[in-house]
Amino acid sequence: MTLASSVVAALTARGETVAVAESLTGGLVVSELVGVPGASAVVRGGVVAYATPVKASVLGVSAALLARNGAVDPTVAAQMATGVRTALAVDGVPATWGISTTGVAGPDPQDGQPVGTVFVGIASAAGAEAFELHLDGDRQAIRQAAVSELLTRLHVTLETGE
Repeated sequence: MTLASSVVAALTARGETVAVAESLTGGLVVSELVGVPGASAVVRGGVVAYATPVKASVLGVSAALLARNGAVDPTVAAQMATGVRTALAVDGVPATWGISTTGVAGPDPQDGQPVGTVFVGIASAAGAEAFELHLDGDRQAIRQAAVSELLTRLHVTLETGE
């Protein structure tokens, strides 16, 4: 069983949904999830907020925070995860979980952060948290590792019942 299929199975068993907000991964996370048969029961969709202003205008990330810290920031990841829950609400009901990626895949540093610095966010009605990652490799390797790390962290959260 793949990591994505484990996440879809856990969400299905719990009767929960997920919405995805992506920057550096550009849709790879939601693509992994929707590649699993039965994903339509739990995956609300994804927002690729690649341009920094879209994080504010679509996902509700604080424009002041983005201006002050840039997009590669743990609070930005947490706010993206929180914002996508409501951005992809169905009939006024937010997704159970919001997950997000933001970071630097390269080839150049961004917002004062070196290549490989990535923040992933996980949000629910109980709140949001972000995790800092330092990933190695070329642009594609960093993007793929970010997908894997985020899905692993979501799976652990779902399995521990938090």
